[in-house]
Amino acid sequence: MRSIYVTRRLRWCIPGFWAFCLFAVLIWAQNSRDDRFDSIYSALQGGNFQEALNLIHSALSRFPNEAQLWAMQGVAYASEKSQTAALASFRHAIQLSPDYLPALQGAAQIEYDQGKPDAIPLIKHVLRLRPGDPTSHGMLALLEYQQGECKAAVEDFEKAGTLLNAQRAALHANAICLVRLKQFDRAALTFERTLALNPDDARERRLLAAIQVMADKPADALITLGPLLQGKDPDADTLELASRAHEGMKDTSEAVNLLRQAILLEPQNLNLYLDFADLSYVHDSFQVGIDVITDGLASQPNAAPLYFSRGVLYVQLAQYDKAEADFEKAYELDPNQSLSSAAQGLAAVQENNYDRALAKVQAALARKPDDAFMLYLRADILAARTSNPADADFRSALRSARRAVSLQPTLGPAWTVLAKLDLQAGKYKQAAEECRRALHDNPSDQAALYHLIQALRKTGDMGEIPELLKRLARLRQQAAKDESDRYRYQLVEADTVH
Repeated sequence: MRSIYVTRRLRWCIPGFWAFCLFAVLIWAQNSRDDRFDSIYSALQGGNFQEALNLIHSALSRFPNEAQLWAMQGVAYASEKSQTAALASFRHAIQLSPDYLPALQGAAQIEYDQGKPDAIPLIKHVLRLRPGDPTSHGMLALLEYQQGECKAAVEDFEKAGTLLNAQRAALHANAICLVRLKQFDRAALTFERTLALNPDDARERRLLAAIQVMADKPADALITLGPLLQGKDPDADTLELASRAHEGMKDTSEAVNLLRQAILLEPQNLNLYLDFADLSYVHDSFQVGIDVITDGLASQPNAAPLYFSRGVLYVQLAQYDKAEADFEKAYELDPNQSLSSAAQGLAAVQENNYDRALAKVQAALARKPDDAFMLYLRADILAARTSNPADADFRSALRSARRAVSLQPTLGPAWTVLAKLDLQAGKYKQAAEECRRALHDNPSDQAALYHLIQALRKTGDMGEIPELLKRLARLRQQAAKDESDRYRYQLVEADTVH
């Protein structure tokens, strides 16, 4: 149930909006009524916005520097759904009178409604004028959440007090930020309030249970999941979470039982097999895990993660040939495994558009030809496109990698790419030495470790291979654990706010 994190622009409605809904300017004006503008007040209060605009335009020709007039014009335009003109009016009022609260609030509301970070300095300005205002803090918290500023957001959520307790989207945002800050206990308490708003929402129950598992409260998670587990035909997602909770309570037998049920319900769910492999690894039930992974491969023969997981388990049984074969198959099926994390981070590579990624790197090199990092990236991307030493791309990759390591000998990933290329060119001893250079700088470089195993096998130097396979298996298992942890975060974040 590893969900994909979905980023979206979100909008929240906070009841009681400061006194700042767009008519705040009128409320403000009651305390300092200007008789010159009586007819404008009346038109606005009566909802006659076009008439108000005509009167305001006339008044501005006589009093162009009256901030109150510009703010009232903002109200009228906003009421007529002319948000751009309204915002310009409020902004002009702020220029004339920087501390004029109705204009600050009006501009902030428009920016906030559009989810724009430009609202943040406006709301902070309001807070300087009205310290401690809970609605200001609530709105600021939601915008900070959107900007990924979770530390600040959590502080402002707290200062908003009970204002947002009935707002599901805001509670979700607060819980997500607390999870990101690894404040799992507080996140669970926050999310309990979202479930209280709709106790029959199965999805909310699973999300709360996921947070409780992260908070190391498996018993609480099982209580949360209780209505779903006791209901008719619990789904695979619920069973998987319950399995994690039972494992957290050292009830491995029930954890395995629930995971088997989940696999029967969703035999195409890759992650259920990976969870089973993890349980098998932790409890030294290697052959059982291998059997289940093999069943999964029968229906998903091109699933690289399953080959990686089975390879890890084969290593534990000292079946090194089988482990190596599975690792080789996994690298063959997943081209991105051959790319460094730096190259994988390029947006174009994520879209499998190597040409666009290469064009960006080439443009950088045109500006700075001796940039070792960019030379290495070019080699990495070109190496992912071809394995044929006769290709022009291959030769270009080789030149770039060699130039990168000559400019920066401590650039471990460049040694890994160079080793891969020399391995494909049949230069096995040279490739092995390059792998060792890469591993010296980064002992956790899985690609370098795998290529070293390949190079040693090609040279007939078999003595090190079992230990290297064990080392690779440990790295793969840690990577699987890290992925499982990321899943828990993603589960909370994915689609939790609508």
